[in-house]
Amino acid sequence: MLSSSITQPPPSAGAGSDEVAPAASAVQKRTFGELLTSDLRALPVVIGLVALWIFFIFQSDVFLTPRNLSNLLVQSTVVGVMALGLMFVLLVKEIDLSVAAINGVTAVLMAKLVVEFGAPPWLAIAFAIVAGAVIGSLSARWVTFIGVPSFVVTLGLGLGLNGIQLILLPATARYGLMGTGVEAIALAKVDGLAAWGVLVAGIVLYGTLLASGLARRRRAGLPVSLLGGFALPLGVSALLGAAVVAMLNAHQGIPVVTLIFAALLGLGGYVLKETRFGLHLYAVGNNEEAARRSGIKVAYVKMAAFAIAGGVSALAGVIAASRSLGVGVFSGGGVGGGTLLLESIAAAVIGGVSLFGGRGSIHAALLGCLVIGSVQNGLNLMGVDNEVRLIVTGLLLVLAVSIDKLIEKFTGQQSF
Repeated sequence: MLSSSITQPPPSAGAGSDEVAPAASAVQKRTFGELLTSDLRALPVVIGLVALWIFFIFQSDVFLTPRNLSNLLVQSTVVGVMALGLMFVLLVKEIDLSVAAINGVTAVLMAKLVVEFGAPPWLAIAFAIVAGAVIGSLSARWVTFIGVPSFVVTLGLGLGLNGIQLILLPATARYGLMGTGVEAIALAKVDGLAAWGVLVAGIVLYGTLLASGLARRRRAGLPVSLLGGFALPLGVSALLGAAVVAMLNAHQGIPVVTLIFAALLGLGGYVLKETRFGLHLYAVGNNEEAARRSGIKVAYVKMAAFAIAGGVSALAGVIAASRSLGVGVFSGGGVGGGTLLLESIAAAVIGGVSLFGGRGSIHAALLGCLVIGSVQNGLNLMGVDNEVRLIVTGLLLVLAVSIDKLIEKFTGQQSF
């Protein structure tokens, strides 16, 4: 084992060079393994995403145009938001198969309040998000109190919510949202100087988060790298952000739904890295019994994780309803139906979240939805049938999990 070679005492001063070399090699392998399981975890995903883009650029002249890239970002938002919510559940070593149904039923509930009862859109949206969070927390309570596996509970809940969605729909089986104000969520854009102002604000907030993390490490007596822990990630983010803003400004500006997703990523990153709750999520996912013995209220952590997934799924349903200008019977388009559930799980796992709990970073939702969205967008531009797109997405999911397991074997780490 690699770890056993590291824990061995160092060779004596009289040892030969052939004895020192293996020890140094072991240290180098261990260092690379540590990076591969932490800072460089996203590297295989990034390489795969770049390869996909290069392939589609050669296949279609339209792929790299500002209009298509803007559409790609908007199309990826719903799956990205769903994957972000699912990530919290996966971190505690659970699964929620009801998120797509929550997405659909809360979108219908929101539309019903707006169309039939004349409720203000903001109030209906807030009610839908709260309803999604409550549904998620109740399913988690059933899992933690009764002890039924989350797979079974959420699968049954999803089927039940699909029935409720049918009950809530009108006789026409569809609520149209044109002219209600809800459609403005998907149509609104921020362009020009305002878009650059948003970028500056985002970079400042990200820099503050990085500085806070460095300060915390310094107070704990841990090694601090200003280059690797602050300057490099901030500089790369600024350059990528500038490229994205310039590209989007060339086509009407930054979609508001993209800003919503970016805000959720920032908030989620803060929660996971800077709060005690984030630490508890990883602790429960890595070793639930050890977390319980250390005083962590495991049941409440799981309930909070499921509530976040439910509330975020409801928000994704609102965004999807705004894009499709209505909701209907499992209407697809990101509103509860189609392959939304499978795509959301695939995006989270492809992005780097472990199905075995305790591992994953906030960028997983972003990278995963970009991979899924790029495959669908690129193959659509090539005129490939939907059946082939599903096959490719499934293969990518299997490949991502396989790479994850290979990394574990290479580093000598095992998932709990």
